[in-house]
Amino acid sequence: MIENTYLSELLIDEIADALQQCGYIQLQEFLPESLATQLQQEAKSLSSSAFKPAGIGRQNDLQLNTQIRSDSTLWLDDKDAGEGKAKAQAHYLQFMEQLRIGLNRRLFMGLFDFECHFSHYGDGDFYKRHLDAFKGRSNRILSTVFYLNDNWQKSAGGELVLYADEQEAPLLVVAPLFNSCIIFLSDVFPHEVLRSNSDRFSIAGWYRVNSHCATHLDPNQ
Repeated sequence: MIENTYLSELLIDEIADALQQCGYIQLQEFLPESLATQLQQEAKSLSSSAFKPAGIGRQNDLQLNTQIRSDSTLWLDDKDAGEGKAKAQAHYLQFMEQLRIGLNRRLFMGLFDFECHFSHYGDGDFYKRHLDAFKGRSNRILSTVFYLNDNWQKSAGGELVLYADEQEAPLLVVAPLFNSCIIFLSDVFPHEVLRSNSDRFSIAGWYRVNSHCATHLDPNQ
């Protein structure tokens, strides 16, 4: 059974304050544990059959390049959500919708919708340094990564490394720990996923603005 997925006003305040001051925030115990567990179980059960090799770009511009990224993905969808697995996806999307509304009220960001997918990094998989959006060329505003890995050890690798602009030294190194989340401005922080030495699961997502003039679609994570 999934616990209530109501996002507290205090947590939204904390996220909004950090985004305004720093442009990013790292959070622990992000979701009710029962929901995080169900999402983890679903990701693991679907990864062997439903996940597809991740590409760079979207739709007609989608390209596969295993020299840049080698993970696999499956987009979340709340349509026809019933009991069990699909319902867990719907709860997650509802949770992130509450965050969208809350951030718009506090920061007037104009966030229009949210898209996300499961990600699976197997042994040896990685994603080289990149930006999720380029200023003036994308409608992606805010990136989120939610992690689904129990008892993750440092030797397993797979950290998300966040950089400040063009700096070579990392700004932040994020271990993919169960029920933790990082949220950051999409066009500000280049980042990469270091080589994973074990199965690594997450949900990568983006809040977008309703920009019909965007001519460039950026790589998903």
